[in-house]
Amino acid sequence: MVEKIDNSKYKILVTEDEESVREIISWCLKENGYSVVTAENGKVALEKFKKDTFHLILSDIKMPQMTGIELLKEIKRIDPDMPVIMVTAVSDVNIALDALKNGAYDYVTKPFNLEELIIAVKRALEKRELILKNKEYQQFLEQKVEEQTREIKTLYLNAIKSLVFALEAKDKYTEGHSKRVTFYACEIAKRMGLSNLMIHKIHLAGLLHDIGKIGVKESILNKPGKLTNDEYRHIYDHPVTGAKILTPVLKDKDILSFIRHHHERYDGTGRPDGLKGEEIPLGARILAVADTFDAITSDRPYRKALTVDFALREIKRCSGSQFDPIVVIHFMDFAEEKLKNVIYIKPVINDIFPEIEREEFLVENM
Repeated sequence: MVEKIDNSKYKILVTEDEESVREIISWCLKENGYSVVTAENGKVALEKFKKDTFHLILSDIKMPQMTGIELLKEIKRIDPDMPVIMVTAVSDVNIALDALKNGAYDYVTKPFNLEELIIAVKRALEKRELILKNKEYQQFLEQKVEEQTREIKTLYLNAIKSLVFALEAKDKYTEGHSKRVTFYACEIAKRMGLSNLMIHKIHLAGLLHDIGKIGVKESILNKPGKLTNDEYRHIYDHPVTGAKILTPVLKDKDILSFIRHHHERYDGTGRPDGLKGEEIPLGARILAVADTFDAITSDRPYRKALTVDFALREIKRCSGSQFDPIVVIHFMDFAEEKLKNVIYIKPVINDIFPEIEREEFLVENM
């Protein structure tokens, strides 16, 4: 007999319809330090299994009311990792092999050698311990990955905010512009029924769409008078410059394309590539409307902010030429719902849309 050890932390459910066999198995397991609960048939065993916590199941195969195979299937349905050892007569070895196919860990034959039974029990419990430790380790790894992912997102967000702040420090007229454009663009995207992933990409592109203006001379950005043709071309190179700046750190081609093409025109006369209609990425078409609305309703170096009504009329007028008509329709729905009776966006913008300034808005969908 294997040396007696205190295995009381392990609780084993013994299911056997023959009382004498059930008592022998119970005695053997208790002698080896295990905690034992018995059941005279499969139905009773299943009820006890559902109400208590066990580390191993020992079950006869041929039993009235519920066979050992039926019990095995129910146990595996409830707890796929629960080790089950089947007890069977020598003549039923083929049935025992079928039990293995259904998830049993092992089987022992009657009449059985008690020492072999204890060895089988020990191995089954060791396997269960290994499975549980592996699961615990996997959960630990998943938790660490989740923590690292959150840290990376935070660093990524901070990098984006730093770039936006750097631009706004250079050009006082763009202060808050990226946040407002992002907000308007996401509202359009939601009304168009776009996926969360697409809205997320539009969100990031909105925050960064003007980052290329970092490469524009301040004298041009802040010029109070009319721009010359050369100055105009220089300032409208910023979408290409922005995409180039972000390419090493932003691997998402959609976001980069939204930034590069947000000054294309629906009729094909825009910059930088003269794309037309649906050749222009949808995110860029959405940003174009949001960007124009905010530009018209904001103070510029060469003029004061214009009214919401004027901006809406301009966007309607340019539907089909400068802007995607479908995008315009959804933007007008947004304006009708949210901008009624608003004459000037500033200084009431934060009262109308307080979420623009909230940190949660900046990390939305990340």
